[in-house]
Amino acid sequence: MFSGIDEVDWASMEHAYGPADDVPELLRGLASDDPAEREAALDGMYGAVHHQGDVYACTLACIPFLFELVVDPGVQDRGGVVELLTSIGGFDLDEDDEAEIDEDEIEGAANYAMAAAAVTAGAGVFFELIADEDPGVRLAAPLALATLHRHPVRVLALLRERLPVEPDEEVRLALVEAAGRVALRHRPLAERVGKWLGLLASRADSPGLRLAALAQLARCSPDGLPGDVVPVVSGLLREMRSAPEESGVREEPAGPGTGAPPGGIPAREDDEPEPGPDTTPPPPPAAAPAPAPAAVAVDPEPVEPIEPVEPVQAVEPVQAVEPVQAVDSEPVASAEAGRGEHVVTPTLVGQLRSLSAQENAGRGTPWAADLLRTLHVGLDDRVGDRTALLADQLRSPDRHQRIDAVRMSGGLIRAWRGPYEELVALVGEQLADPEPRLAEAASHVLEELFGLAAPAADALAARLAADPGGWVKTWAGGPPGLGSTVKALARLGDARAVPALAAALEREQVAHDVGFAVGCLGAAARPLAGVLRRRLADVELDENAYDRASPLLAGLTALRAGEATPEVLRVLRGAPEYRGAWLRTAALRALGAFGPAAREAVPELRALIRRPGTASATEAAEALWAVSGDADAVLPVLIEGLESDRVHDRRSAAVALGALGPRAAVVAPRLRGLLAHDELWLRVDAAIALWEVSGRTRETVAALLTAWEQNRHVRVRVAECLARMGPVPEGSAAAHVLRSELVSVRRHNAMDGGYGSHDIHEDEKLLALCRQALRGAGKGSTP
Repeated sequence: MFSGIDEVDWASMEHAYGPADDVPELLRGLASDDPAEREAALDGMYGAVHHQGDVYACTLACIPFLFELVVDPGVQDRGGVVELLTSIGGFDLDEDDEAEIDEDEIEGAANYAMAAAAVTAGAGVFFELIADEDPGVRLAAPLALATLHRHPVRVLALLRERLPVEPDEEVRLALVEAAGRVALRHRPLAERVGKWLGLLASRADSPGLRLAALAQLARCSPDGLPGDVVPVVSGLLREMRSAPEESGVREEPAGPGTGAPPGGIPAREDDEPEPGPDTTPPPPPAAAPAPAPAAVAVDPEPVEPIEPVEPVQAVEPVQAVEPVQAVDSEPVASAEAGRGEHVVTPTLVGQLRSLSAQENAGRGTPWAADLLRTLHVGLDDRVGDRTALLADQLRSPDRHQRIDAVRMSGGLIRAWRGPYEELVALVGEQLADPEPRLAEAASHVLEELFGLAAPAADALAARLAADPGGWVKTWAGGPPGLGSTVKALARLGDARAVPALAAALEREQVAHDVGFAVGCLGAAARPLAGVLRRRLADVELDENAYDRASPLLAGLTALRAGEATPEVLRVLRGAPEYRGAWLRTAALRALGAFGPAAREAVPELRALIRRPGTASATEAAEALWAVSGDADAVLPVLIEGLESDRVHDRRSAAVALGALGPRAAVVAPRLRGLLAHDELWLRVDAAIALWEVSGRTRETVAALLTAWEQNRHVRVRVAECLARMGPVPEGSAAAHVLRSELVSVRRHNAMDGGYGSHDIHEDEKLLALCRQALRGAGKGSTP
C-alpha cells in the first residue's frame, strides 16, 4: 500500500496550516490498527488537507492513496475515507461561478475541477463497495456513487437492486437518499426516481423507509407527495414509536435473463452501453450480508432508455458528515458496528461523535430527525403542512420526537412567515417537562421569537419562577449572560421578568445582555433604574471598564434615566485608553437619550465637539442637540463629519443631521450628492436625512426603493422612513413594493445555513412598518 508515497514532494506543497510534509503520516494513520490514530488522522485530513472544503495541491496528491485505502478490506473505518473522497470530489462549478472567479481564485478553482475529475474517474470502485462486508462502507458508498459517478442510470439501477437484499436499516435509508441525490443532480431522471420513491412511500414494509421515500420525494419530486402528507407522516411516526424493530423492503427480484447477480448492476437491454473499465458488473462479494426479512413487494418500474444526462450542480455542497449512530435491534450487523472500535479522542471528529452519541442515547430511530428535516426542506413554503406536522410531533409521547419538533419549529418560524400561535403554545408546554434538554430547547426557541412568543408567556413565567438557578448562565472564558427563559419573557415586554433582572444586577459581575433586556421591557423595567445607577457608580474605570459599564449604560439609555447623568459623566470623563472610544460612545448615547434632563452635561459636550470631523465630535454633537437643541453649535460639526474619509463617520453625521430636521436644510445639496455614492448604506442614510431636512420625497423615495431591491437588509430602515412619511398613495411604486413584501411567505432576512438571533424580530418589525405605511393608502402624498 502507498507505493510511491515517499516520491511525492510533499514539502513543496502547503495545506491550511503550512507545509504539507505531514500528509504521508496522516495517510498512514488512516490505515492504522489503532482506532484513536485513525480518528486523529481523519481529523487532520479535514482540518488541514481538506480544510473547510478547500482543495490544495496536496489534497489532489492524496486522491490515489485514498482510493487505495477504500478498496483494501484490511483497513478499518473505510466508510470515513469514502466520505472524505466524496467531499473532495463532489464540488461543482457552474457557469455563474466560473464567471465570478477573479485572478486570485483561478488556482483554487482549477484544483476543484481537477479533484472532481480525479475522484470521478475512480468512482467505479464504489459499485463494488455498495455490497462490501463492512456496513460502514455500505453506508457511505451510495451517496458517493450518486454524487460522483458519470452514469446516473447505472447508479439508479444498482440502488434499486441493492435495496431488497441490504440487511441494515440505516444503509437502506442511505440508498433511498442517494436516489434522491441522483434526481437532484440529473433533473431528466427526476420523474423516474419520483415514481419509484412513490411506490416505496406507499408499499414498503418499513415505516422508516416509507418516511425516507417521502422525504426524498419532497426534495426532488414534490408533486408526487400524497395530498394527505401530514396524516401519512404522523402515522409513520406512530408506527416507528410502537414498532422500533424495522423490517426490510423487497422489490421483485430481477427476472430471468437480466444477467445481473443480486446486488450487482443490471444489464438490461434499455440501459445505455457505457465505455470504460467499470462497464462489467462487479462480482458478488465473497461473503455478502444475509438478505433482509421478507417484506411487501414493490413492482420494479421499467427503465426507459434516455439520452445521456449531463451532470448539473448539486443543490447543496457535499459535506463529510459522520452518520448518526443507529440503535438497531435487528439480528444483523449495523452500519455503526462495521466502523471498528470508536474511542473518545480530543479531535473535532471525536468530539462530534461524542456529542452525537449523547444526543442519540435512548433513541430507537436516531435517523428519524434527519429524515424529518429533509422532508421539511422539501415542503419548503408549505407552512400550513409543516406547522400541522410539527404540532403533531409536539404532542407525541416520545420526548425525543418532541425535542426534534421544538428545534425544527424554530427553524420553520425563523425562515417563514405564518400563523404560529398554536405551535408556539405547544413549544411553551415543553418548558414544564422534567427532561432538561427538552425544556432548554424550548426556551431557546422562544427566546428568538420576541412578540411571537406571547402564546407561551404564562409557561415562560412559570418556568422562570420554578428555576431561579437558570436566571443567569456562566461559563469559562466569558462574561455571564441571562438565561434564555429570562430573555424570552423580557423580549415579550412581560413585567414578570423584572425580579430576575433585579437579581442579575445584584451579582458580582453583571450579565452582559441585561441592558438589552431592560430595553425590551421598557417602562415595566423603570424600577431597575436605581440599581443600574448604583452599579454604574461602582464601576472601576480600568481596562475592564467597558465590559462592566456597557450593559448598565444600555439599560439606563433604554429607560432614559436622566437622573443618572452624574454617573454617566463620570464614565465619560474617566474612560480608560483600552476600549475607551467604545465606552465614550455608550456614555454619549445615554446622555442623548436623557435629553434635556442631562443639561448638566452641556459644558462637557461643548468641549467634545471642538474636534470636528472626528467620530467622537459627531457623537457629542448629536448628544448636544438632543440635550440643548442648540443647532448653531452642532451644525458646523456635523457638516464637517459629512465630509469625513470614513464611510461610517459620514453615515453617523447624516443620521445626526436628519435629527435636526429643517434646521439643517442648508445641507440638502450635500446630502443629495451622496445619493450616488458607492456605499449603499450611506446612500440610504443620506436619502432619509434629505427628506427629514427638506421635506422633499421624490428623490428620497426613488433612492430608497432602489436600495430596497439591491439589499434586503436595508428594508427595515427604508420602511421606517416610508411609514413616517405617511400613507403611500395607492398604485405608487412604494405601495407596490410594500404590498409585495406583505404577501411574501419567506422572511426577508432568511438565510440558508445561518441566522441571527434577532432575525424574526426584525422581519416582524418590517411587516408592521409595511402595514403602517400602507394604512389609509390613497390619502397620502408620497409619490
